[in-house]
Amino acid sequence: MTINDQEIQEILNKYRDQLRSKVGKVDVASYTPNRDFSREYLIFRKELLGNKITLYEKLCNFSEKIIKINPDKKEITFLKKSIEVAHFNISYIGVASFATLIGFTIVVLGLIYGIIQFIATKSVLSLLLPLLLMLFGVLLIRPLTKIPNYIASRWRLKASNQMVLCILYIVMYMRHTSNLEHALKFAIDHIQEPLSLDLRKVFFDVENGKYGTLKESLDNYLESWREYNLEFVNSFHLIEGSLYEPTESRRIELLDKSLDLILTGTYEKMLHYAQNLKNPITMIHMLGVVLPILGLVILPLVSSFIKQASVDTKITFLVFLYNIFLPITVYILGSNLLSKRPTGYGESIVSIKNKGNVFISLVIVSFFVFIGLLPILLYAINNQTEFNFGLFGKFFDYKCFDEICRGPYGVGSLIFSLFVPFGIAFGLGYYFKSKTKQSIKIREETKILEQEFSGSLFQLGNRIGDGVPSEVAIENIADNMKGTPTGNFFRTVSNNIRNLGQNVEEAIFNLKNGAILRYQSPLVESSMEVLVESSRKGPSVVARSLISISNYVSQIHSVNERLKDLLSDVISSMRSQISFLAPVIAAIVVGIASMIVNVIGKLGDLVANANLESTSDIPTGGLDAISGFLSIYDTIPGYFFQIIIGLYVVEIVYVLTVLANGIENGADKVNEQYLLGKNLQNSVLLYIAVALIVILIFNALASLVLTATNI
Repeated sequence: MTINDQEIQEILNKYRDQLRSKVGKVDVASYTPNRDFSREYLIFRKELLGNKITLYEKLCNFSEKIIKINPDKKEITFLKKSIEVAHFNISYIGVASFATLIGFTIVVLGLIYGIIQFIATKSVLSLLLPLLLMLFGVLLIRPLTKIPNYIASRWRLKASNQMVLCILYIVMYMRHTSNLEHALKFAIDHIQEPLSLDLRKVFFDVENGKYGTLKESLDNYLESWREYNLEFVNSFHLIEGSLYEPTESRRIELLDKSLDLILTGTYEKMLHYAQNLKNPITMIHMLGVVLPILGLVILPLVSSFIKQASVDTKITFLVFLYNIFLPITVYILGSNLLSKRPTGYGESIVSIKNKGNVFISLVIVSFFVFIGLLPILLYAINNQTEFNFGLFGKFFDYKCFDEICRGPYGVGSLIFSLFVPFGIAFGLGYYFKSKTKQSIKIREETKILEQEFSGSLFQLGNRIGDGVPSEVAIENIADNMKGTPTGNFFRTVSNNIRNLGQNVEEAIFNLKNGAILRYQSPLVESSMEVLVESSRKGPSVVARSLISISNYVSQIHSVNERLKDLLSDVISSMRSQISFLAPVIAAIVVGIASMIVNVIGKLGDLVANANLESTSDIPTGGLDAISGFLSIYDTIPGYFFQIIIGLYVVEIVYVLTVLANGIENGADKVNEQYLLGKNLQNSVLLYIAVALIVILIFNALASLVLTATNI
């Protein structure tokens, strides 16, 4: 007996109607991964990756056309994985070609610079900086080759911070509807990139025929995390296993176990990470703060010994060391430390929507930097102009020798130089503050709401479980939580139901006046979606769903607080470095260095102009030797010295802020940029204030001592 197509369609329609009657009024089609949903991966990828990574891809592809370089065979496998993880459209050959091309270019530039320097100075010592530049170019090739690895590590760090929430949302949905495909889409809708992008690609690979089923595509994706986050992989397998359980109690038990597994694993891995943080953080503190800044104390004295190198060479070397080499080294060490950070619960619930006021920031930087450069500009306009700065001597105090003038060495010019780091720090700080002002405010309000929401959901679930209608239970919760963000949320829902005649779903999610519009929280939104979906299956299902969500959120909050406690010592130490130690030590060093330069200058001038008759007991050769030793002409001017150190303070505060935020919160851009805006301004302002006080006090004391001793 054969069955025609019409009979087959009738049978399918019959069983489809039966399934719909069993699952209630759930809109199954809304969670089907259709073609439009999968195509969103391409659009989402383009919006997420942005111009910076696209530019890197273009440079790699361009470099591959110029020169083809194969990386080491051991690195090819890692590069392939990193390129796939970071969603790059490049090859490992392009990565190696780009790194080699950049390194070779720096080597050539260093060689040209060295030839020019040697021809101009005829000094072998002048080749020191070009040789360092060439060495830097050679050493830079390897780190540049590993850029995909660094970006992939950053990607994994961001993704790992969303894994706890991902498992939470999947468990929340599957607790009342056992459908993995729908649960995955539900999670994607409520977590941020990059994990949402990865999961979209899971659907994308199925739609394009790379894998036959969603399970195959998902299992392949989970394998990429087995080495980095086994708890996430095992939690997903438990969720998949719940689909095959014959009893409801056993299915719920596996779902609860999956969330408990990833939370326990998160805590244990973070515990080991916190225990191993002390030595690396101490090394970064010593390398980036203590040793460089304390070493600056002797630099003005050492520079007077090195007669062969010109002042310009010494300044260039100092810029290379303190404004390029040390900040990059500290940043690389910190990035390696962050790449080892285990998964956590640190997802930013609010994205940065403001672009920041770039124009005003540039005006601030330009204005203060212009003031800081006035000593050089005024002298360039009229080199005969000089001002008396009272006790501190000349304002500009340029030193001329063989028609070549160096400076400014004056204390007045040194004070003006403080405006350069001040302007840069306040310009950047204003930019980051203007960019995150609204986002951080919404973030804090949303955090308070989420902290209260767990208890409110528990109360709401109990009321509905006792047979109270959802509309009445919501009004009761609004009365009990009056004056709190949670109470305001439920009051808005209740008012929409009473005054506008809306049902619960419309009162919460209406696009014009829904209560959810005022609260940008994925957790609140997803909880209310579960409330609406489960209400179609009866009050008992609603009650169980809300109480389970409340328990899940409480568990996550508890683990998050324990993680903060584990990292408290390290974070406290880094905050003290950013806000106090680095700026204060650097300011004191600048003050001491300016005093040394001032004393050397005055003693050198006095000895050079001394009358031989009044110093007949000193041989002429000895006097010339003393004069040569005390010649300030070979010493770095305090003006440039302060600018270099001031910029170093700005850079090290930036790097340490990024590192401290990464350790505490993971890849959280909102909090990172908010802290940058605050720390750059506060730390550099402290540096400026302490440096100004120390410069004035130390130089005044030096002038008084020299005057009192008639030197």
